[in-house]
Amino acid sequence: MAASPSTARAINDRFALRLLQDEGPLTATQLKNLTGLSRPTVADLVERLQSSGLVHVVGESGAVRRGPNAKLYGIVADRAHLAALDVRTSSVSVTVADLLGNTLAEASVPVGDDHGTGPAVEKAVALLERTVKEAGADRLHTVAVGAPGLIDPASGELRDSTGLPAWHRRLVGVLQERLPAQVLVENETNLAAFAELREGAARDREDFVLLWLGQGVGAAVVLDGRLRRGASGGAGEIGFLPVPGTSGLPSATGCDGGFHELACASAVGTLAAAHGLDPAEALPTGHGAVLDADQGAGPDADHAAFLDALAARLAVGAAAVVSVLDPGCVVLGGETGHHGGAALAARVDAVLASLSPLRTEVRPSTLGDAAVLRGALLLARDAAQDALFGPPATGV
Repeated sequence: MAASPSTARAINDRFALRLLQDEGPLTATQLKNLTGLSRPTVADLVERLQSSGLVHVVGESGAVRRGPNAKLYGIVADRAHLAALDVRTSSVSVTVADLLGNTLAEASVPVGDDHGTGPAVEKAVALLERTVKEAGADRLHTVAVGAPGLIDPASGELRDSTGLPAWHRRLVGVLQERLPAQVLVENETNLAAFAELREGAARDREDFVLLWLGQGVGAAVVLDGRLRRGASGGAGEIGFLPVPGTSGLPSATGCDGGFHELACASAVGTLAAAHGLDPAEALPTGHGAVLDADQGAGPDADHAAFLDALAARLAVGAAAVVSVLDPGCVVLGGETGHHGGAALAARVDAVLASLSPLRTEVRPSTLGDAAVLRGALLLARDAAQDALFGPPATGV
């Protein structure tokens, strides 16, 4: 059944807006060529989008020809303002951006357990308010929060998780209460994978697994270009994965004895010390000097042995994931994955090839620790554009 005129107009408008977002400012002729629509239809479309306040003239084309240059149309970037928050166990980072995702202001503050739940929440909210003011934004349209812990797939809310500060869950509720904005929350590892898929190491992949290697250990699963959360939102909780070489087995209340025991930041530091290295430099939260050592002149024997031992540990967890999902690609994210870079990824790739018959490429993160905040901003941008532009369209 053919679409109604109003539906066709909505689809065409959304398609044109996506082109303006992806390609930048375009002339009416360029829109005509890219959409395949007739010149009168494009003229009507541009007039509608201008009247709605979504598109405006941003300049003229540089084409040399007789008569006036063609007008260039672009999305009104300040039609809506967005905020992204990366909420860690001891800090909060904020980015405020326009509708196109261009960063206008950013800041971060330490927030520890010693603040107490109420003061910690207020400190985080105050940071957001200051950053919004610095960005020159009157109000926020959409806010996306990345946090550790599980997201309930039914309600979309952050669930209580053992070991996480109480202020994490309270912060989301306070933001929803105080802001006249859409507030979204997503697991930090999932957001990192979203960012790597759209702009990072997995841009050319539709199937991959991101291993998040930091203070905590987790994974995000992307299949057919879509993030997979699982029935309870816990897909990728590989810190609880039983693996050899640990003190025992994990339990329902703790991941001691699981993959976390081999791959978390403190375990990386202990491994470094066992190889005669300074744990402070080997920890992902340090300068990454040990992990980056062989990107220059090459590692010494202790550094090389440390990297080999670390790669062997990481490959054990990766092999378990690969044997079940066969993603074809594993991205090493978090502080360890980022600082380890290509040197660590190559070692994990080699060990994994010896453990599994399923060929899997191992890549380092290209976004590193910034992936969570970038993923949150992408989530906020997509949600705001969906609200303002209408449902996504893939064609005319």
